[in-house]
Amino acid sequence: MARAFVSDPLLVLLDEPVAGLNTEETAHIARHIRRQCSAGHTMLLVEHDMELVMDVADRVVVLDSGRCIACGKPEDVRSNPLVLEAYLGRMEATA
Repeated sequence: MARAFVSDPLLVLLDEPVAGLNTEETAHIARHIRRQCSAGHTMLLVEHDMELVMDVADRVVVLDSGRCIACGKPEDVRSNPLVLEAYLGRMEATA
């Protein structure tokens, strides 16, 4: 990641930067991402670690089978019914 920021790019694309990392390493990467954003860098993050995404993203776009099902602020996307259904499954009441 350090190499990506050396030339002061307009946009950095990060594809699964925490894949295979443990919790401590993921927290370190999150701090680095936030620091770079604070310095004015723009990033596009493709990531499946939703805790990381919700922690560092200003805007989230959720795809399901290649189709955009939600976009917006992390707190709005997190509670979107389409996102919940796509990633948690349809919740049926059982009694």
